[in-house]
Amino acid sequence: MDATSPTQTSADARVDLRADLRPSLAADLDAAFPAFVAAETSRIYGVALRLTGRPADAEDLAQETLVRAYRALAAWDEDRILELAVRPWLASIVVNLARNRARARASRPATVSLMDELAHPQIALRETPHGSLERREIAETWAARLMALPERYRAPVVLRHVDGLSYDEIAEALDRPAGTIKAQVHRGIAMLRTALDAERPSHLTSPMTRTHERAPQEATR
Repeated sequence: MDATSPTQTSADARVDLRADLRPSLAADLDAAFPAFVAAETSRIYGVALRLTGRPADAEDLAQETLVRAYRALAAWDEDRILELAVRPWLASIVVNLARNRARARASRPATVSLMDELAHPQIALRETPHGSLERREIAETWAARLMALPERYRAPVVLRHVDGLSYDEIAEALDRPAGTIKAQVHRGIAMLRTALDAERPSHLTSPMTRTHERAPQEATR
């Protein structure tokens, strides 16, 4: 099994990223898995990057997630694969891997590295050199704020506002009650806003400041 690196272009540009690949995986795992990798790698990598703040770690976690997914699928029967909730299942794998890696590095200082993919998806800026710099600065700021959240809040916020999972899907991925997940997402967002308020004097209301104020808004789902 050869998992495609998230920094590489998919070899099969024809893959429909919206397709339900479960029937193909159940029928012939080895034949269907490259399409599964092409469809899921970028999303897994994006979640891992926001959980770890390290592009190298995120790439490793994406690869390991796919390896574990392959091994699990290879051991399952057709009915179990067909009934699989793919997105929360993959989310649970990457979150657990990220948590284990964080524990292993508990004695090391955390650093935040930025890639353009880290920019918050709701922020749209002009495609100009100034806009690119501003987008990078905003992404770097939000990356640092996310990394500062306690893990019990960070993972639900990332899965809700970055990966777009529903509360029920996050509950399945993290093995927590949906009500707890909803409360943790709201608490995490409140902590982000509190951090934002603490970072600047309240009288600053320039256009640049207002852009940096854009905290994640609750998605309707």
